[in-house]
Amino acid sequence: MTGMLEGHRALVTGAASGIGRAIAAAFVAQGAVVTIADRDPSTPDAADDLGAARGLVFNAASEVDVNRVMKQVVSDAGGLDILVCSHGILTQSHTTDMSAVMWRQTIDIDLTSVFLLNRAALQPMLTQGRGRIINIASQLGIKGGISLAHYAAAKAGVIALTKSIALETAPRGVLANVIAPGPIETPMVDAIDNDWKRNKRAELPLGRFGTPEEIAPTAVLLASEPGGNLFVGQVLGPNSGDVMP
Repeated sequence: MTGMLEGHRALVTGAASGIGRAIAAAFVAQGAVVTIADRDPSTPDAADDLGAARGLVFNAASEVDVNRVMKQVVSDAGGLDILVCSHGILTQSHTTDMSAVMWRQTIDIDLTSVFLLNRAALQPMLTQGRGRIINIASQLGIKGGISLAHYAAAKAGVIALTKSIALETAPRGVLANVIAPGPIETPMVDAIDNDWKRNKRAELPLGRFGTPEEIAPTAVLLASEPGGNLFVGQVLGPNSGDVMP
């Protein structure tokens, strides 16, 4: 049976683990030619494990690195049909105690890097007249979060950035959307303190955090045709009921 993404050329960042890895695996299973990129030195090994075409190590917050990776992907694959930005960091501090260094690091990695990657991907996508951009944000970008103001602000920025890109590019065949998960069982969330996680689980109507494999089908939907054809600047929320727009 032909997969829903057969032959589509995809770049998935943050794919050495967590949500990015699950999305990359789902894309491969649906027939896509997938490149994964991550700061983790083991990324090439992860690519082999996933059956991805290649695994590239890069710093998503570096404009030079982003442009290098995009140039290599487009050259190797002959173009780019799907970009998924799933990389990021998650640190914790109350706003009154937060250093400017922590703030800037989070904004650089969780927001500015998404701008750099989206901008770089738009050139080949607009040239070919089609493409899908899927940026991973967070429900905290909608509702905020105690001790996570920097992270919530960055993710709110990702949502606004994606909506703006969608307005600019949908008439030219490139559809940009956001997935804003709730808490997911990933190494990144593992680093948050246990009190925060216990309190958050108690707030969720579903009563539990999600898994990366429960997020991946939403990315497949947005990347596919005709399933994703009418999603433009939307925020899809697999979040265990934490946000109900």
